[in-house]
Amino acid sequence: MRSRPERKFLFKLALALGIPVGEMLRRMTSSELSEWMAYDSLEPFGERRADLRAGIISSLIFNVNRGKNVKPKSPMDFLLSRDEGE
Repeated sequence: MRSRPERKFLFKLALALGIPVGEMLRRMTSSELSEWMAYDSLEPFGERRADLRAGIISSLIFNVNRGKNVKPKSPMDFLLSRDEGE
């Protein structure tokens, strides 16, 4: 699925809507699917968003407990790399 990001998006959307991919595609118009894709680019949903929230909390905990000479970390420092997360 790595080489087919549109297919990955279909599964993510179907999961969020609570219906099988095939049923979703039968019920949804092409323009509605395009709108969902645009919405996801503005307001991501699913695991990507959850991972970012976890990174924010992790960086907060790290930064309030770090020593004087330790560089602060950003939420991105706590996210899995693209290869690890898929």
